[in-house]
Amino acid sequence: MSYELRALIAAVDLLKVVAAEVPVAQVAQLEQGLALIPMTERLFDALHYDGGGVEPGFAFFPGGFGRRLGAWSQAGPIAYVEADYSGGHGTQHAAVWIDGKIDLGPLGCGPGHPSVRGSSPISQALHRLGAQKPPRGDEFEAVGLMRHRHLEDWVIE
Repeated sequence: MSYELRALIAAVDLLKVVAAEVPVAQVAQLEQGLALIPMTERLFDALHYDGGGVEPGFAFFPGGFGRRLGAWSQAGPIAYVEADYSGGHGTQHAAVWIDGKIDLGPLGCGPGHPSVRGSSPISQALHRLGAQKPPRGDEFEAVGLMRHRHLEDWVIE
């Protein structure tokens, strides 16, 4: 089975502000007071501008997007995450912006990245956003990121 995710994750209220600023952004509710905005091709195009660099480690990161994340993080922590798995193998990347700058990461795991001890990059980012790990499982499961396996399913939720 495959799993694909590219998204902004933050508190619901912060992502509502982002969606108001970028009308093609669609907010999907998660657990524990968090939400996500899937990084669709339409959102990528709306956020990308020429001359902006790509953040190391990410495959689908609009040029200049780091500056926008920094600005939005003035109102609260915000993460950008990517995961791509097929047949049990794949990659995962995450970073968290707080108070205008990267506070965590970019972290990665998978081919070409060191192995992760403890929790995955996305679970570490979710923890930094305030997600609580359940007695069994991790933050990834606790906030409901397993609800959909494909990016487009978050859009039509």
